[in-house]
Amino acid sequence: MENNTEVTQFILLGLTNAPELQVPLFAVFTLIYLISVFGNLGMIVLILLDSRLHTSMYFFLCNLSLVDFGYSSAVTPKVMAGFLTGDKVISYNACAAQMFFFVAFATVESYLLASMAYDRYAAVCKPLHYTTTMTSVCVQLVIGSYVCGFLNSSIHTGDIFRLSFCRSNVIHHFFCDIPAVMILSCSDRHVSELVVVFVVSFNIFFALLVIVTSYLLIFVTILKMHSADGYQKALSTCASHLTAVFIFYGTLIFMYVQPSSSHSMDTDKMASTFYAIVIPMLNPLVYSVRNKEVKSAFKKVVERKHSL
Repeated sequence: MENNTEVTQFILLGLTNAPELQVPLFAVFTLIYLISVFGNLGMIVLILLDSRLHTSMYFFLCNLSLVDFGYSSAVTPKVMAGFLTGDKVISYNACAAQMFFFVAFATVESYLLASMAYDRYAAVCKPLHYTTTMTSVCVQLVIGSYVCGFLNSSIHTGDIFRLSFCRSNVIHHFFCDIPAVMILSCSDRHVSELVVVFVVSFNIFFALLVIVTSYLLIFVTILKMHSADGYQKALSTCASHLTAVFIFYGTLIFMYVQPSSSHSMDTDKMASTFYAIVIPMLNPLVYSVRNKEVKSAFKKVVERKHSL
């Protein structure tokens, strides 16, 4: 079918239409977004300022913070504006741009998490060669993550917005997510559904394969350790990353690796809240606040400021 798009704007229904919840939700989402912005940008600045954090692990964390800031900012400000002003209209081009940047940064995060699993594997299983190994590949892994992310986003955004939207322009979601927009099309979307399922499945399961393989090798190495302290330290190092992996990939699989006809929009909105808004806030806390080196670097920066 030719692209005879008649829709020039969409209406985002948001999380709820209850008037009494608009201001409280605006306050909650504003707080979450501010924590996300200051946490992620603060982490980037801290890593750049402290030379002790100029290692491959913190290079990955710096990019993870940048990505979290990016895809949170692609979604949350529009949600906040909707709560505050009641204006839930988004233009056709703005909707496409929101989808593009959200999908791009979310995919980059997926591959960064896989790269970080490989980094942990190198640190635990090959400690003597860790610095040499990661110095030569960490930049390539990060560049590859961004290339895969923006290529994936170009495929999905181009495929979705080639469809015709001539029946309804009401999106039963709080942002322009792929399933929520696709279901509005009056074109035959069978091919688009297959593209989403297969491309997202490949990205998710390839990244998960790297993560699972890395952690299997890590756990084998841990089991061979004779030191209780080393055993506990290795498990503690893995716990935070595994928690982020389960939350992030669990919601992605739930959202995208199924036909759009199987989606319940109310359920999708709740799941999307976690990976689009909450996870970017949690990652700096999970990876930074519990990290002794980051705490030490932060304390050093504060002391330097007070001494000026």
